[in-house]
Amino acid sequence: MSILTVDEKTAKQAQEQSAMQRYVERIAIREQNLVGLQSKTPIEVDTPERVNSRKKMIQPGDEYTLERMVGGNDLFPFHYLEKGTIAGKSVCRIVIHDGSGREPGHGTGFLVSPQLLLTNNHVLKNQEISRMSTAQFDYEQDINFKDRVYQEFSLAPEIFFMTDSKLDFTLVAVQEKSAAGKSIHDYGFLPLVKQTGKILLGEYVSVIQHPEGNHKAVVIRENKITDMLDNFIHYTTDTCKGSSGSAVFNDNWDVVALHHAGVPDPDHSGKFIANEGVRISSILNYIEQNMSSLSEQQKTLIKNLSHNVPIVPNQEESMVVGEPFNLEWFEGSTGYDSTFLGDGQDVPHPKLSSALANDVAKLNNGENILNYTHFSIVMSKSRRLAIYTVVNIDGKKLKDVGRDDNWRYDPRIDESYQCGNELYKRNKVDRGHLVRRRDPVWGNNSEEANMDTFHFTNCSPQHCNFNQSNNLWLGLEDYLLKHAKNNQQKMTVFNGPIFRENDIVYRGVRIPEEFWKVAVVVKDNGERSATAYLVSQKPFLNDLEADVPGAFMTFQVKVSLIEGLTGLDFNDLRNYDPLERQESTIGNPIERLEDIQL
Repeated sequence: MSILTVDEKTAKQAQEQSAMQRYVERIAIREQNLVGLQSKTPIEVDTPERVNSRKKMIQPGDEYTLERMVGGNDLFPFHYLEKGTIAGKSVCRIVIHDGSGREPGHGTGFLVSPQLLLTNNHVLKNQEISRMSTAQFDYEQDINFKDRVYQEFSLAPEIFFMTDSKLDFTLVAVQEKSAAGKSIHDYGFLPLVKQTGKILLGEYVSVIQHPEGNHKAVVIRENKITDMLDNFIHYTTDTCKGSSGSAVFNDNWDVVALHHAGVPDPDHSGKFIANEGVRISSILNYIEQNMSSLSEQQKTLIKNLSHNVPIVPNQEESMVVGEPFNLEWFEGSTGYDSTFLGDGQDVPHPKLSSALANDVAKLNNGENILNYTHFSIVMSKSRRLAIYTVVNIDGKKLKDVGRDDNWRYDPRIDESYQCGNELYKRNKVDRGHLVRRRDPVWGNNSEEANMDTFHFTNCSPQHCNFNQSNNLWLGLEDYLLKHAKNNQQKMTVFNGPIFRENDIVYRGVRIPEEFWKVAVVVKDNGERSATAYLVSQKPFLNDLEADVPGAFMTFQVKVSLIEGLTGLDFNDLRNYDPLERQESTIGNPIERLEDIQL
């Protein structure tokens, strides 16, 4: 904080003194270990198990992180900066007000859910101070050093407030609208990961902060982790007063700690020897242990506060094929419902060109369509992949269900028409979902829908750098699902690959270069809207057994273009496409989610 009252100075100094005491105790323990004495408090070290846990949190498409950890390579993918910019949107300046309207101090905070803000206890130590204080987002300068227009939000401790002086954190609700009417949801949030192993000794962290209460700033990677305690971490980072409550990030922009204090140098008064952050895992443990004191409404607010980082198993370990379901499993699967969007809004299956119709892989009972829970698939004999998939999404009934990751063959169709793990082993080819796992997961049979998405019929070969990167194709899928959820809306989504004769052949399979998507909704005014999207993985297909950097664009295109590329006829959907009235035949590049026209 910049200007401190007597009480606030005392609280800040107490945190610094506690940090110095921990630092001195650790020095003493290390000295005992050096002379062979057994300490009662062992120093946390990066054991092989801890290192392995850290490695399993690295996304398979990230070819740089492991090299930085073990090889000292300081290369980063260019999108590292973009991810940092996105993370920084959720960081705000906290303005502390007193009863007379003055601003005795400032701090930093960040959103950790759509409505909850995390900062230090010594910044917002009680509900009264929180009620008078505000959070300012966009308090920063643009590339021309011009002040942006910031948005000021009131805090709402009456809705939620939890604090602890020992862990020096405060979690408080924020009002949904700013003084100027902007939504707090526009600033996203930083997920909190409870799992330990997000950072190792010797790795570097970054801190986004409001130093001295000034414009937003960032310290990037000159910040080495020097010690890890049960509840705290020490690191060498440039931070200033006003940085209390800042988010401390690892190289993947995961929050690993809440910055709260400098560590005074015990040998040189007025100097600091390190900085200290509170471990996120410790804060989440405290919150869980104090759940019983919360109201049901408050429990709902923090229900999904803790997120899990996907643990990436050894590829060979993850390649076990699950046992096919019995045919009884599918007896109640009615698949895609063409009347799902409402009366008079039928969206039938697309018509197939004569070439596609002759290429359909028939089920053992002679039918053409594989019906699952809330979605359906039509397969190609020659390509052994889906010609198209179509899914019903109900935004009112969506549920969160854990991943199954147990891929299996569908017994209703010959295995020779399904690409199994022989295509995906020991390479950089992912089993990319066509019907996205979360899309059909709604209603009373959400568990069945989740498992149904893990049939080989529903995957298409995608390079891991394409499938797992934080790109606009994944952002588009998130956007469509959130749009349905936030608007409590029903949606129909068609997906599929584009088949070309000159697609490269790998392990006997032609690998599609491009994928398409068509989304259909009924707007509030009763009008139907159909939009189409196209993306290419061609830059990644030079070597499917190696990490291949590449850039790709996502386009919003005309429904009629998808029809021409695929041989599918979507009946009258082209008449409801806002792009059909435009002259362009290429489509609109999607550089940010705001570019999407629904």
